Amino acid sequence: MDSISEILNNHVLIVALIACLTAQVLKAFIELVRHRKLNLRVMVGTGGMPSAHSALVTALACGVGQTLGWSSPLFAATSVFSIIVMYDAAGVRQAAGMQAKVLNQIIDELFQEKPELREDRLKELLGHTPFQVIAGSILGVMISYLAAPAY
Repeated sequence: MDSISEILNNHVLIVALIACLTAQVLKAFIELVRHRKLNLRVMVGTGGMPSAHSALVTALACGVGQTLGWSSPLFAATSVFSIIVMYDAAGVRQAAGMQAKVLNQIIDELFQEKPELREDRLKELLGHTPFQVIAGSILGVMISYLAAPAY
């Protein structure tokens, strides 16, 4: 039970998770404002505004920097990790989403006459725009600084 207590007292971990959760809740709020309809599915899905992945990894890196120092090797490692995650979210996963959209269009056109051959549609919203990644990153930094312990 001491291990669970230690995990729950890990300030850096808690702040990173709060940043991720906040981004997911903001997605639902933004969907509500944009479409005048509450869509809770966006809270557990990928893609959307802001990027929860970016908020999580940025808050993690900032928390490590605040706790262990900005020149620590662990801050460097979490920063590099953050850049890779954000690049993947805005690059590779967004491209995969675009490919899924094209494939769905092809499937729709090919199987118009034979709906029994139609497969499930591919998920199109996989990645983020660069703006969504930057917004998530800013959110992560803000939450990390707001929750910074006073040393």
